[in-house]
Amino acid sequence: MRFLDLANTRYATKKYANGKRISAELIDELKQIIRLSPSSINSQPWRFSFVEDTRTKAALAEVSYFNAQKIKDASHLVVFSVVKQVAHFENNLLLQLPEGSQAYYNNFIKNQPEADKKAWLSRQVYLSLGFFLGASASLGVDSTPMEGIQPDAYADILGLEDFEPLVAVALGYRDTDDANQPEMKPKTRRNAEDVIESVV
Repeated sequence: MRFLDLANTRYATKKYANGKRISAELIDELKQIIRLSPSSINSQPWRFSFVEDTRTKAALAEVSYFNAQKIKDASHLVVFSVVKQVAHFENNLLLQLPEGSQAYYNNFIKNQPEADKKAWLSRQVYLSLGFFLGASASLGVDSTPMEGIQPDAYADILGLEDFEPLVAVALGYRDTDDANQPEMKPKTRRNAEDVIESVV
């Protein structure tokens, strides 16, 4: 299927077929794909937690506001986390990158205010999110990106120390009566001429 077709049919799943599991082979493929996500200067300031365990998923559901049922019914939950302290990135992760990447960061990012550096690191995680949603759709897996989570509670449940959760993605297969699927609720977007400018 062409990616344009996927873009027209992919949607944020609101109701999952409880009990329908994603195969271990597909999950392994998604893990390999997410590891290859793009990031500025290949910074990779992230950690991805794939949660299948029912009890852990239920605990995370309880600290996910209105997303609880989706998480409980979904096959897996993937938590996208960013490095918690800029210093940890600079003193550990950055040193694992090629010299050119380190030089770019040290020359153009490092001297910015702490909040700006943290925002830059978080944006890299959102690049991986978009990449992952498209990859999931290409494999026939439904997904729901969710910022409606309690990051501190997520970190405690998952035992994260050096990383903090930003967003979670429920993964699974849609329930046949999910009212949000395009066949029942047509996808709407702003007109192309309102959002796309061609400079020729």
